[in-house]
Amino acid sequence: MNDQNGDSSQPQIELGQQSEGDAGLLERLNPFRKKNNGDPSVRDTLEELLEEREEQAAPLEAEEAQILKNIFGLRERTIEDVCVPRSDICAVAVDSALADVVALMTKEGHSRLPVYGEDLDDPIGMVHIKDVIAWQAKDAPFNLATVCRKVLFVSPSARVLELLLEMRTKRVHMALMVDEYGGTDGLVTIEDLVEEIVGEIEDEHDRPEGDLHVERTDGKIDADARWELDDVEKQIGTFLSEEEREDIDTLGGLVFSITGHVPIRGEVVTHQSGLEFEILEADPRRIHRLRIQNIAALIKA
Repeated sequence: MNDQNGDSSQPQIELGQQSEGDAGLLERLNPFRKKNNGDPSVRDTLEELLEEREEQAAPLEAEEAQILKNIFGLRERTIEDVCVPRSDICAVAVDSALADVVALMTKEGHSRLPVYGEDLDDPIGMVHIKDVIAWQAKDAPFNLATVCRKVLFVSPSARVLELLLEMRTKRVHMALMVDEYGGTDGLVTIEDLVEEIVGEIEDEHDRPEGDLHVERTDGKIDADARWELDDVEKQIGTFLSEEEREDIDTLGGLVFSITGHVPIRGEVVTHQSGLEFEILEADPRRIHRLRIQNIAALIKA
């Protein structure tokens, strides 16, 4: 526990006792005080320090560097960028029977479901699996409206970090994205927001997937976007540039680096080697599966 009154037994750091590395860092951070005079902002300077750190003898671990970069990127990320679109929302009607709610939660593997009245544009709240399980021990008729919890309502332009802080403060872990007319356009959970920082989180309820790639009879390959590029090249041959091989780890990351955005389903992305990647499954946040085409171009090359 921290001692607010101080403790003389603890090692003291005196002003002026700093290593050359510390002095250099402090000197680099000094422009923060001069932001209004046209010098770099805090964010710009930290990003520059991070890039320089990657080139040093003891760089940050790849995972650490990626998390820091993700945090910097949150400044521009909006809820529209990360939400589950309306067409993919799994919700339950307020007049649903207990068995129907349990069956839907079991089928979809969700611990929370939004609850609506007439349709998704008439949201009432959300139901948590804890409340559903607790009701099973009761003799009273099930009434979903009585166990509904609050949800937050946000605009598409709301910032990811702002919503994350609001969810923590209000202890509400689900938000609905609404348009200017009050219609429901998307859904976002606190897990979605945290994943923007630390990457995809899989728990014991996430269903295991099959092989990372499946060879088709027509010579094409259907692949998981998480397929490691080293393994891709072992399978189909060398096609990456040295820069790509050094900076990118997965097939999905390669496609994203080519387009500069998350492509939509059906979009075909062409690599400089001649390979083509058709997007089979994707959501607004990431690519899930794709099809590798024109592999014969590598053989001819």
